[in-house]
Amino acid sequence: MKESLPANTTISHYRLLSRLGAGGMGEVYLAEDTRLDRKAALKLLPGEFISNEDRLRRFIQEAKAAAALSHPNIAHIYEVGEASATSFIAMEYVEGLTLDGKIKGRALNSGEIVDIAMQVADALDEAHTKGITHRHIKPSNIIKTSPCGIQSAAIRGSPTSCSGGWVYRSELG
Repeated sequence: MKESLPANTTISHYRLLSRLGAGGMGEVYLAEDTRLDRKAALKLLPGEFISNEDRLRRFIQEAKAAAALSHPNIAHIYEVGEASATSFIAMEYVEGLTLDGKIKGRALNSGEIVDIAMQVADALDEAHTKGITHRHIKPSNIIKTSPCGIQSAAIRGSPTSCSGGWVYRSELG
């Protein structure tokens, strides 16, 4: 894969701020949506795969599958597009601590484990009811939102008694 794109590169109406990660399907950047003045996660299909019909089909299929889901524990897809010879998926940027960052070699207490497992299972159940099976769940894509974030309030009801929601984001890269 080629070198990361520099900050301030613009793709469509998204200005790249920093690189968040990479994987088999591309690189993901924190970007600013200049039309709506919000942060977004922008997943880019590497240029070497643009002409690979199968890779492009899988990239678009991933976006369509994720866009079919509407759940407080799943990051939302904003759009799929192409600009400057780059295919991209724009999705909700979820700020917070990843599960692998929380664990960092320490054991979680049983209450935390149950809380996380229930929220992740609820998100997976939503996907499964829509016929979507995710094959690569990993702690770096499970993010704890702020203690009383919108996802948490939607899950728990009362924002004054929440401990934070866990949100799954589409595979980084």
